[in-house]
Amino acid sequence: MNASTSPGKGATTRELILEHAYELARHDGLEGLSIGALALGVGMSKSGVFAHFGSREELQLALLDATTRRFVDFVMRPAVTLPRGLTRLRAILERWCEWGRIHQSGCVLISAVMEYDGRENSALRTRVKQQQSGWRDELIRAVRQSIDVGDLRADTHAEQLAFEIYALLLALHHDASLFGFDDAHRHTWAALDRLFASYQP
Repeated sequence: MNASTSPGKGATTRELILEHAYELARHDGLEGLSIGALALGVGMSKSGVFAHFGSREELQLALLDATTRRFVDFVMRPAVTLPRGLTRLRAILERWCEWGRIHQSGCVLISAVMEYDGRENSALRTRVKQQQSGWRDELIRAVRQSIDVGDLRADTHAEQLAFEIYALLLALHHDASLFGFDDAHRHTWAALDRLFASYQP
């Protein structure tokens, strides 16, 4: 087998393309992803990029999946080493805030929600919904663990609290780029602290 077509080299090239696509999509969104600009950035032809993904939509789907993994690894991996309960939940949210700080100029996952929210029967909308549902489930699981260890009241509605947490973190993403991350972070945690206090035993 020729080294230029080996599976290992192909996987490395695919990751290089996705990494550059990620940087472009942070500023222009998935819909603004230009195959021409991407090909130029990685030093390939357009046909070379398409050889790894087949279509622009397949590239967008692959990028959405890769970004989801990046987000979960960044937010969840450090937190799951901590004890279950509010300690872990707060660590998850602090890591999410840090993600927001790093991505003040644009978060691919947040942008994708806005881009595909109204597109019925779209493979990208379906994938975005799966990604968002999966992350909401992670929050619900962390809330339920906090209930189980006694950090939150037994009658806490896990889905409702997860929704409220999600709303506050979306506000952080919104405000960080417009009004500055430090103020957004301070306001977000003041609201989260009041929220958790209202659910504590």
